[in-house]
Amino acid sequence: MPSREEMARNKYLAPIAHRFLSPELWRFTRRSVPRGVALGLFAAFIIPLGQVFLAAFLALPSRANVPVAALVTFVTNPFTLPFWLVVANKVGNFTLRIDADGPALASTALETGAWSAVADFFQMAGATAFGFAVMAVIAPAVGYLVAGWIWRAVVARKRAKRLKVMEARLDQRLGSH
Repeated sequence: MPSREEMARNKYLAPIAHRFLSPELWRFTRRSVPRGVALGLFAAFIIPLGQVFLAAFLALPSRANVPVAALVTFVTNPFTLPFWLVVANKVGNFTLRIDADGPALASTALETGAWSAVADFFQMAGATAFGFAVMAVIAPAVGYLVAGWIWRAVVARKRAKRLKVMEARLDQRLGSH
């Protein structure tokens, strides 16, 4: 993952560097982190290649955290891709309500001939592609909500800890007087 400074030196990013290197896009805030998670998940499931660049590009107008958006895209990587293909196929089949036999083909020649494997492949690929599209809509929404809840829980825990320390200091000061 390139750092902010490395991206500033990149000659291809020079035309948009002033927008891309804005400090607000690199801060971890309660609004930018969930946006980054949502954009990263969207980019991860919508296209097979160039997800990091898509997520970083989409982070500009939405003021999302660029490092989080880029990092979350790695949920789909060469090691996890077979898992996501199976999940996307199942989501696509469930969403389209395709039964195990598949929809009837227009021509029985395709069904019984040499082209049946090709027709089956395109049928399965279509369901898988649709599954990825469905996941590209649902996963960002769920990711945004979960990231927001986690952010609130972490902040609440830190605040409770800080209040506990302050209370202990106050008790110590009052007890010593």
